[in-house]
Amino acid sequence: MSQNLIRILLIEDEEFDARRVKNTIQYFEDKIKIVSVVSNGDAALKLLQNAAGEYDLIVMDYQIAGTLHGVELIKRIKEVENTIQIIVITKLTIDLTDLNFARTLMDAGAFWYCTKYPNDIEDYIYQPTDFIISIFNAYERKKLEEQRNKSQKKLRTKIEEILGSKQIISNSAEMEKVKYDIERLTNNEATVLITGASGTGKELVAYNIHYKSKRKYENFVPINCGSLPNDLIESELFGYEKGSFTGAANQKDGLFQIADNGTIFLDEIAELPLSAQVKLLRVIQDGEIDKIGRTKTIKVNVRVIAATNKDLRKEVIDGRFREDLYYRLNVLLISLLPLSKRRDDIPVLTAHFLKQFSFQMGIETPTLPQNVIDFMTQYDWPGNVREMKNVIQRLLFISTNKIELEHIQRSIIPALKKEDKNGMIDFDENNIMPWKELEREIKYKYFKFVRDKSSSDAETASKLGLAPPNYFRMSKELGLK
Repeated sequence: MSQNLIRILLIEDEEFDARRVKNTIQYFEDKIKIVSVVSNGDAALKLLQNAAGEYDLIVMDYQIAGTLHGVELIKRIKEVENTIQIIVITKLTIDLTDLNFARTLMDAGAFWYCTKYPNDIEDYIYQPTDFIISIFNAYERKKLEEQRNKSQKKLRTKIEEILGSKQIISNSAEMEKVKYDIERLTNNEATVLITGASGTGKELVAYNIHYKSKRKYENFVPINCGSLPNDLIESELFGYEKGSFTGAANQKDGLFQIADNGTIFLDEIAELPLSAQVKLLRVIQDGEIDKIGRTKTIKVNVRVIAATNKDLRKEVIDGRFREDLYYRLNVLLISLLPLSKRRDDIPVLTAHFLKQFSFQMGIETPTLPQNVIDFMTQYDWPGNVREMKNVIQRLLFISTNKIELEHIQRSIIPALKKEDKNGMIDFDENNIMPWKELEREIKYKYFKFVRDKSSSDAETASKLGLAPPNYFRMSKELGLK
């Protein structure tokens, strides 16, 4: 129990009853002190408003002089200082089983109440032991509520920081509609499917949906379904029990358990194998997961947000995606257009990334001539926003002072122009690039070529001779993810 002095404001208009309260408390004067005594509700509110934090607890008569008393006074006190605890003493009833009266007080914000009767007890308040215990308990509750408020304030600040770093920058009608849809989802718990080409910002949208929802204080767990080998997907998503297979030395919680009460973001959902799709369907339908090696299912409460750059309807027709799962996922749909279809966003995104990366590099943000802005606005950006971020970073390395059109052209136009009839690469003598940049361009073009000729990321990784996690990491570094 805390040893701090508990400071009490007593609201009582009868000297006889005020003395009884003081007499009861005097045996604990080293721990409890009546700091102030007032006889009406208006005076009590004025004290609280002018001396915030001076009182830990209020002991109040239910019926006192003046127009402000009872339930209304309790509510007004809580509006001024919501963590302060209130103990009510009343002569309205000696029936301590009057639960309706008790509920009325508790709903208003009171912590405890007791009756003043019987009258023949002149020295102490009735139920003195319970009264003292309730004071100590109320004080501990106040401290807990203050700590909770402090934690909530820190969480709110953290969430504001996350949303600031995940801000959706736009100026186009199409993206303003997306932001409007996100705001509408604030109080909606339905499953969301986000579609759009690679680099359009699907994960950014998922972050905003979660951190603006009622689940914002819970975990947000993103997972790229194409980054895991097929034989590990189920154990990663749903977990396993100790000894359930060779090598399972310890029990492992799956990502759905980690996301319990929060949100899981399944990026590249089309890459899930059919066996995992069956289990995912059960999670969405019944809120249950089948953990490997466990005979009983586990209940979870998880909001699912899925994303894909593929046409899921075509995947269903081709037999690579379950139709029932498709309809379960496609409850609320958000479609992101490629950057070439929302060119109004290009100037504001350019300005945003220039400022962001200049700050990170510790340099002054350069201004762009109008011909550079026009060039960037007219460029098709096949890699969408992700490509733009990479280009602007490269641009700042090429020229940190005055940016000219040739600089942006050098940052965008590939060094590889064409192949001659012998299959040799023809280089552009007017566009010489450092080896590191040329190597990146070659890798980018080859990865993209192989991916376009493959049905899935797993197949792409296999053709490149890479493990799926390594392929995913390298693709992300190249701006392909």
